Amino acid sequence: MTDAVIQMHNVTKRFGEKTVLDGLTYSLRPGTVTGLLGTNGSGKTTMLKCALGLQTTQEGISTVFGEPSTELSAASKARLAYVPQEISLYPWMKVRQIIAYIRAFYPRWNDQLIARLVSEWNLPVEDRVGTLSTGQAQKLAIVMALGHEPELLVLDEPVASLDPDARRRFLATLLEIAMSGNRTVLFSTHITSDLERVADQVALLQDGKISYDDELSSLKDSVKRLRISVPGRLPDDLEAIPGLLNCDRNGTSAVVSVRNFETTLPQRLRQEWQAEVNVEDLNLEEIFLELHHSPLVDIKQWSLSRGSGDGSRIESCSVARRDEIGRQLSMTFRFGNRE
Repeated sequence: MTDAVIQMHNVTKRFGEKTVLDGLTYSLRPGTVTGLLGTNGSGKTTMLKCALGLQTTQEGISTVFGEPSTELSAASKARLAYVPQEISLYPWMKVRQIIAYIRAFYPRWNDQLIARLVSEWNLPVEDRVGTLSTGQAQKLAIVMALGHEPELLVLDEPVASLDPDARRRFLATLLEIAMSGNRTVLFSTHITSDLERVADQVALLQDGKISYDDELSSLKDSVKRLRISVPGRLPDDLEAIPGLLNCDRNGTSAVVSVRNFETTLPQRLRQEWQAEVNVEDLNLEEIFLELHHSPLVDIKQWSLSRGSGDGSRIESCSVARRDEIGRQLSMTFRFGNRE
């Protein structure tokens, strides 16, 4: 824990009566590129600001480089860079002037890198900052954050205002910067495809807590979809499948998603139910949706849009039993009503 670049322990943040972070604990490991994934409004921005000491918390402790986040020394501040989602820059300055202005604050500055990025990202150096588009302003902020080659780079929705081409270029640069030294990158996003391109770690923010924090590959290995079909009637105890997340039954077939997937599970189901079982890998977007949506909502939408095919009744697996199983698992995701 002492080696963590960012450490948050039991952090709670409220805005009036609304609790955004609820006893959140998180540790950012050095040398990783971590994507902080969550729905819009889940509290990603609040978490990043609390982690860096830009917002105070009602409870808990946050540290950066081992120092309290709200009391960072000048030396520690020089080792990090933060780019917020909403950019605020001096509008009267020209692009080249504001880059030079920021450069003066740092004893170390990579002029070659900045010149390359300004050229590759087509930033108009003689234009005033106030005339830039939202995407151009975001590019400029990212360029200035990279100039002093920070050990810790924290980005809040860094590609939200960029066009697809600029997004690809930025993500390639981000990966290049991360691999060029012992750097740590933490970026928030709700765009799962961007996270898959560059992140080796993923942290899921849900209901004010980090519900998953591990390697991206481990998450993909953990969550799978099973397509099950049987010659006769489906067993009544589908809800007993270990790690069940969602379940759609339709006559003699069912589609289920599970977490903490065991490679022996399909063969056990084949033997016990004389079933045909096909296992499907899921991409991060599909996993994200499986973990965030109640089965009852999914089933209702499915039945309204597609119907039940042969007229048979679409059923959900027992919610009570699913939740009982879910409480026994180490990776907890809450379903049902949300705050």
